[in-house]
Amino acid sequence: MKIQQKIQQLITCAISLNLIEEEDEIYARNRILSLLSVNEFVPAEELKLDNELPDLLDEIVAYAAECQVIDDVFDEKEILAAKIMDVFMSKPSEVNHCFYEKYKEDPRSATDYFYTLSQNANYIQTKRIGKNINYKAKTEYGELDITINLSKPEKNPKDIAKGKTIKSTNYPKCLLCIENEGYQGRIGHPARSNHRMVRLNLLGEKWYLQYSPYVYYNEHCIILSQEHRDMKIDRQTLARLLAFVELVPHYFAGSNADLPIVGGSILTHDHYQGGRYEFAMAKARDEYNFKLKKFPDVVGAIVKWPMSVIRLRSLTHDSLLAGANHVLDYWRKYNDPAVNIYAYTGDIPHNTITPIARKRNSLFELDLVLRNNRTSIEHPLGIFHPHQDVQHIKKENIGLIEVMGLAVLPARLKSELQEVEKYLLNHANTMAEYHYDWANQMKEQYKDQVREETVRQIVKHETAVKFLRVLEDAGVFKRDEAGKAAFRRFISLL
Repeated sequence: MKIQQKIQQLITCAISLNLIEEEDEIYARNRILSLLSVNEFVPAEELKLDNELPDLLDEIVAYAAECQVIDDVFDEKEILAAKIMDVFMSKPSEVNHCFYEKYKEDPRSATDYFYTLSQNANYIQTKRIGKNINYKAKTEYGELDITINLSKPEKNPKDIAKGKTIKSTNYPKCLLCIENEGYQGRIGHPARSNHRMVRLNLLGEKWYLQYSPYVYYNEHCIILSQEHRDMKIDRQTLARLLAFVELVPHYFAGSNADLPIVGGSILTHDHYQGGRYEFAMAKARDEYNFKLKKFPDVVGAIVKWPMSVIRLRSLTHDSLLAGANHVLDYWRKYNDPAVNIYAYTGDIPHNTITPIARKRNSLFELDLVLRNNRTSIEHPLGIFHPHQDVQHIKKENIGLIEVMGLAVLPARLKSELQEVEKYLLNHANTMAEYHYDWANQMKEQYKDQVREETVRQIVKHETAVKFLRVLEDAGVFKRDEAGKAAFRRFISLL
């Protein structure tokens, strides 16, 4: 009886969220009963809706595992949860029709609809995202966003063992391919039955809009190519980013760099990220203004930011594109031995950019973040990558999101930083050895300030200071006088 009540509660919740109509109730119920191998249903006389949809879904999936309808492993539970939610989902054609009907009224109405649908359908994992630790930290460059990512569940030994028994397949080719839409998933590949994408036309090519299942900021979206092809930064990339923000003017759009070390985690599928959020970098002020002689309609600036950012603005879409491509062409081949910048090692390229487009009032803007992926004996993970003394906080690649001022820090830091706090208070602790130098520096710096009521704020602040150092390490032109002079030498060539 309890599982039947939970199913009814889930359906009532889906109706209240406008996922289905009341006329769909019996159909939805029978579909879910079938997925759970339940053969009868007795409606409850009185039904209280005492849980939100993600909790009800978890309880129903837990029942299925307990009754051995599915194995009690993470991926199988995810697959069943997505299948259940797919019962309430419209077909992709219907979702697209609704999106573009709302788009005729206002682009914001269209994205509001699609974002809300993705949340209500449990494709965006709102419950898990709520576990993340988030805060802002003031710096000379503005307020940085700090996130300790706790939303992605870790696999247990049972999950890993089951994964080894599953035959690998090439379908879908990757996590971003269009073939993921409605794909049930498998061990080692996420469930996507409840996944929908909006069709886009960008410069005559088929592209798709979806939201990230684990959004790091408001309306964190992914824009992906129909074709499974490698990431590439060129004139067409810049043109597509500008075309997207013209189509969805209340969103920004940016691309990870297209080279290892400075690129994102997926370089094998051409895609961009965007959303409705103003990062610290977008708010950063101009530090040095200049004009491009060949492009009088374009205004340029070096941005006051720990990484090396050129901001171009123009009323004219085509002029901005031509000016930005001019910068990219020069940067691809640029060398400055005085600040360790070399464009090539033999035929291997090192210079690229992380571009970000937005529309601000009547102006189009492109931020071009200069990147270089060289390594050395001293810095084997990258000369312009987080250096050894900050890797205890952030060792991973510095991609688009971090570049703009949002630190996505590993889950291990939740417990590790608690041990650092204990160490600073001289309490018994199991602090990781790689935090000792940092913790001792804090002990000295804050020796008269560390107390039970202050220690957490101190550690949070100093974690943000480390992330700021991460960004400074990734900057190709450093923030010292030599670096600023070198940056202006490059600008003078433009």
